[in-house]
Amino acid sequence: MAENNRHSLYSTGFSLAGAVRALAAGGVIAHPTESVWGLACDPNNPEAVARLCRLKGRPLEKGLILVSGDQHHFDALLHNLTGDQRARIDETWPGPVTWLVPHFDQVAPWVSGIHHSVALRHTDHRFTAALTRAFGGAIVSTSANPAGCQAARHKFQVLRYFGDSLDFVGGGNTGGRRAPSEIRDLVSGRVVRAG
Repeated sequence: MAENNRHSLYSTGFSLAGAVRALAAGGVIAHPTESVWGLACDPNNPEAVARLCRLKGRPLEKGLILVSGDQHHFDALLHNLTGDQRARIDETWPGPVTWLVPHFDQVAPWVSGIHHSVALRHTDHRFTAALTRAFGGAIVSTSANPAGCQAARHKFQVLRYFGDSLDFVGGGNTGGRRAPSEIRDLVSGRVVRAG
């Protein structure tokens, strides 16, 4: 698909429609998040997820983060939680905290990898939140960098890393946070990655 959409790589401004079209067509896009740029695709499309992982050099078994600007997109994964667990999540959402939540086999293995939990984040980043609402569901989102390289904080870095191999690059600026999103394990309470 990248060959047919290279013109969208250099578009400027808030091009929500272009990003949604690329996701719906099975593409891999780059978009800004709270702190860095992310690579994203449709989590229900195994070919798109596999392509994203190849571009990044990320093993599928590591699992990926699902991001949405609408917490209702996660209802099926949250309805079995205890009141205390929901309260802990609600204290941090929307915002830059990613929670590892038991998925009870409700998530495809190409998203959860070898894990019994899935990483979820209810974002408050303007573009990413609007993108998921327009797309109609959560998206896979992982930092836009080849494995082992620094996460891209600017669009020019994304283009330097991936050139014309993506189907859309755009959405404005990051939220300006210096730290990546914090990752917490809901069951153990452990902070997996400090934010």
